[in-house]
Parts: sequence; C-alpha cells; structure tokens
Amino acid sequence: MKGRDAVLIAGPTASGKSALAVALARMTGGPVINADSMQVYRQLRVLTARPTEAEMGGVPHRLFGYVDASEAYSVGRWLADIANELEENSGGPPVIVGGTGLYFRALTEGLSRIQPIPNQVRDKWRALFGRQGSEPLVKALAEGDPQGEIPVDPQRLMRAIEVLEATGKPLRWWQSQADDAPVLDPKRCLRLVIAPDRAWLHARIEARFDAMVVAGGWEEAEAFAALDLDPALPAMKAIGIRELVAAARDRTPREDAVRDAKTATRRYAKRQETWFRNQMADWERIAPGADPQAVWQARACP
Repeated sequence: MKGRDAVLIAGPTASGKSALAVALARMTGGPVINADSMQVYRQLRVLTARPTEAEMGGVPHRLFGYVDASEAYSVGRWLADIANELEENSGGPPVIVGGTGLYFRALTEGLSRIQPIPNQVRDKWRALFGRQGSEPLVKALAEGDPQGEIPVDPQRLMRAIEVLEATGKPLRWWQSQADDAPVLDPKRCLRLVIAPDRAWLHARIEARFDAMVVAGGWEEAEAFAALDLDPALPAMKAIGIRELVAAARDRTPREDAVRDAKTATRRYAKRQETWFRNQMADWERIAPGADPQAVWQARACP
C-alpha cells in the first residue's frame, strides 16, 4: 500500500475482522498479524475463533496460537513480539487484526515503563484474591487511588493494586507517562474499526458460538479444564471458558453454560465497542462485510 506502513483492523468479536484481514493482506502482499490477547494461546483454538487453515487462505499468519496457556502473557511481551515480526517482515505492509484495544494503543502510542513488580507483592495480592476474591483488592485500590476507576476484570484489578503498592503511583498515572516511542506511527497506518449494528452482531455471536461448540468447543473446554490452571492467569479470561469449563466439570448443565457464555460474549462485545468509541475515535469506521476491493481502492494512498 503506497505510503502506508501497516493496515490495522479492530472490531468487536464476531464482526468479520479475520476475513477482511485476509482479503486486504492479499492486496498488500504482507502477513496477517494477531492483535487479540486470547488468540495467542495454543490450547484455545476453537473457543477464541482463531482462524483455521482454510480461513487463512494461504496468507501467512503470525502471533497466533504460539503461547502456552500456563504463561502470564502481557501487552508488553506482545509489543516486543510484534516489533520483532515487523522487523523481520520481508513482504508488503502487514495487516494487524484483533479485538484487544490495549494492544493497538500500545502499538501506536507506546507503552509506559512501569517498574518491575517484586514477587512478594505479586504473590501477596494473588494469594489474597485466591482466598477472598475481589472484595479486599477493590477496597485497597479505592483507598489508595480514590479518583481512579476500579477494574471489573480480576486480572486487571490485581495488576492495578500491585502497581500501586510497588510504585506508590496508580496504574493510570503510569499509562499517561508512556515514554517509549510507538512501534508504528499511527499517521502512517490505515486504521479501521468495524462498527456493526448491535442486533446484527448479537445474531452473529449466537450463531458463531453454536458453530464453535459443534466444531470441538466442548472437547477443547474439557482439555482446558484438565490443565487445572491458576484462575488468575490471563488465559482464564477467554470469553466462554469459565462457563464451559464449569460444565465440563459437571458443575452446571451444558445448556446453561452455552446460554451464559453467549451472554458473556455479548457483554464483552459491548465493552469492546465502548473502548473503540472512547479510545479510538479517530480511526475510520467501516461496516461489516465491506467490499475489500472498495476499501483498498478508496484508501490506497494517504
């Protein structure tokens, strides 16, 4: 793509990002690179809707399914991994696609240098979470950073309280102090957000989850449950995992698990859309199913 370093495609789950990415990668001559925090995990192919070989269509795909679910993978590691991929890329401009807004922000704005968290601090809060859940962490974070927002997600909650105790400053302060140059200059990238109609997206979520279950979702959930991973690990945040693993362990009926997983997926999509609207307002919006050729021709030159 003349004058562009990369194509960036964000969008909520089930919005058709992967198909568009492959189509545009054929035009750029570059690879498709993953920007979804859950599609990095090796053991979660079906339940994260990772592209199949057929869906890849012969286009090289990078940073998909290469991390073990037992690892505490982070945005910092992803940023280092994608920087290496971009440096080694010998083809055309890559198409970077995913639904993790934080990854895109780090990629185009840089990542703040937070001091390393001592093991004793990390172990203290994770052990407390394991014993008593989120409540004591929420209380401590609210007392230490009364003006800040309390994360709902347990992993982000633990990260916030660990940073606060270890550094004396809240995570939001560190995030505002990004001092690393971004890996990509956003002005030299084509930045797209797929913005679907809510009813259309909900129907897609329903249909896709049913298809994933048929395509091996239950078997994948059972194998994942057998790993008996620490519930604080990032991989445990994969949408639908908690519900399906509970059913795999016979703690809840399968029908209820599927229903609850679909509800969780719709709520996740809503959170993604809120992020894109608030944090990526200057990205161009396109409709799902937009003609890739038309997108390419209309935007090939800056």
